Amino acid sequence: MDFTAKKDIIIKMNSAIIGCKKCRLCKGRINAVPGEGNINASIVFIGEAPGAQEDKLGRPFVGRSGNLLNELLGGIGLSRRDIWIGNVVKCRPPENRDPMVDEIRACKPYLDKQIELIDPKVVITLGRFAMEYFLPGEKIANAHGKPYLLKTRVLYPLYHPAAALRNGTIKQILVKEFKELKNLMTKDIASIDFMNKEIKTDQEDEISLFI
Repeated sequence: MDFTAKKDIIIKMNSAIIGCKKCRLCKGRINAVPGEGNINASIVFIGEAPGAQEDKLGRPFVGRSGNLLNELLGGIGLSRRDIWIGNVVKCRPPENRDPMVDEIRACKPYLDKQIELIDPKVVITLGRFAMEYFLPGEKIANAHGKPYLLKTRVLYPLYHPAAALRNGTIKQILVKEFKELKNLMTKDIASIDFMNKEIKTDQEDEISLFI
């Protein structure tokens, strides 16, 4: 798909997300947060859900966690211009509670199609909930910093920057694993020692909704 066609679909998806009323989260939001960044990025970051600052501004990772993420990216020679970043759910859960199963399910077509359209080499999950979207039942303490095969992509779970802000040890781990990410980006997928053979997904083909 050429860039113009991809951009047009992304714009239509963003409009659908901004006006979405598929779950209860629409009732308390200030702004939905569709995600943003380079739609031809080879690396995509997926967080859990918008926080207070994200809800206020309609942009992902703009608070303290976002500042740390920018710092970590800079440490490996990247910036927000080089990546695309979004969340599992597009609206802020009340009081920053965990997203509920039906809320995640309501947002699933959006995230699945965003990943499909951008077509990155590496999908990085930030935190437990984002990881569980792709690795149900796995524990982040075991999975972080390890590559998994996600069809034709690399899935690379990491701790959430918010956890690093609360815990200096986790911040050290994140810094180390970002450096390993830089090396991972240079490898051919066939040469990577994955933790699994393949992750089975149930992505739905709903791209026609946005054309």
